[in-house]
Amino acid sequence: MQPSRLHPRDLLSEALAGMLQRPARSALTALGTVLGVGTFVAVLGLTATTSSQIDARFNALTATEVTLQDIAREQNEFAGPAFPADADRRIEQLGGVRHAGVYWPVRLAPGTVVRSAPVGDGGGEPVDVTAASPGVLEAAVPTLAQGRLYDEYATRTAQPVAVIGEGAAARLGITTLETRPAVFIGDQPFTVTGIIADTERKADLLMSVVVPRTTAERIWGEPEAGAASMLIATDLGAARQIAHEAPTALRPDHPEYVKAVPPPDPRTLRSGVGGDLDQLFLLLAGICLAIGAVGIANTTLVAVLERTAEIGLRRALGARRRHVSAQFLAESGALGALGGLVGTSLGTVTVVCVAVARDWTPVVHPATVAAAPVIGLVTGVVAGLYPAWRASGIQPVEALRR
Repeated sequence: MQPSRLHPRDLLSEALAGMLQRPARSALTALGTVLGVGTFVAVLGLTATTSSQIDARFNALTATEVTLQDIAREQNEFAGPAFPADADRRIEQLGGVRHAGVYWPVRLAPGTVVRSAPVGDGGGEPVDVTAASPGVLEAAVPTLAQGRLYDEYATRTAQPVAVIGEGAAARLGITTLETRPAVFIGDQPFTVTGIIADTERKADLLMSVVVPRTTAERIWGEPEAGAASMLIATDLGAARQIAHEAPTALRPDHPEYVKAVPPPDPRTLRSGVGGDLDQLFLLLAGICLAIGAVGIANTTLVAVLERTAEIGLRRALGARRRHVSAQFLAESGALGALGGLVGTSLGTVTVVCVAVARDWTPVVHPATVAAAPVIGLVTGVVAGLYPAWRASGIQPVEALRR
């Protein structure tokens, strides 16, 4: 007697018939897989999109920034300041440099505060004071709320002028420059020439009073050993070369007195941020897939119990145990694959919508789109293993007796 066979085309048609027999239940069963696969695609797509935006911003700002530090005393305890008086000019002569300037935090006498009124009027705030060349303010890429920055003339003549950040201005009660306000650092008055609303670099300037470097040297003396630094804004792609050349340009006699800090590798930043996002959201996608698998398994098991008579009839007509298993595995796999396709579409649409809303360029890797429906299919097949095994174990006589 020739054993019965189940053609793949018949298997597929039986699986589709089983799904379409109860379309509402099939749709709800596949919903878990839709959510899981959709979350998977959306997470990987949003991570790739966000990483590309991080790279773009990194290239525009951080990749064009070099910091120089004074380490002369670490090399020689008798050494003087590492930055010469014409440090700005020396660095700006290098190719690829846009702006450069020396800065340091001013060490005031204990109890010295910053006021917006003469000393005799009382009050005062412990606001930070920073001595900086004009190049530092230009390299920080500031947005001015009012007024203007001080220039080379103010630095060359050691003028008592100051630029204050918006945070410091609020603490000092300065809201407008129309009245030509002044700030008093101890008993030294400084005319406020500008208020900075925001900066793209050195955000600490927003809470500081910034005075010319030469003015600070005239009033409070030279900076302490190791306190001075230099901020350099370069053209895109020139930062690492400038970091290599700057110590020699500043101190050809002792380049080791200056430590250059080039921009970090953007791939490290991207992998760190992308890894954090992946770990957080892929866990959510895994939970959704697990919920979808449980839903498919539960629904398939209920279908086995409901269709016991049908299974018995098939066995009586010659269907073998593996044919019954294949039928229910095909149904659960089809539900998983359908959920994977719908979830892939929804995840891709989510990435595009978020990118358009944020004015970004959406990035979805083809491998992600190709793998997502396969993940849904595998989830459905795994979920249907136990119900299919239960169905294949039903004896024809017992099934028909029910």
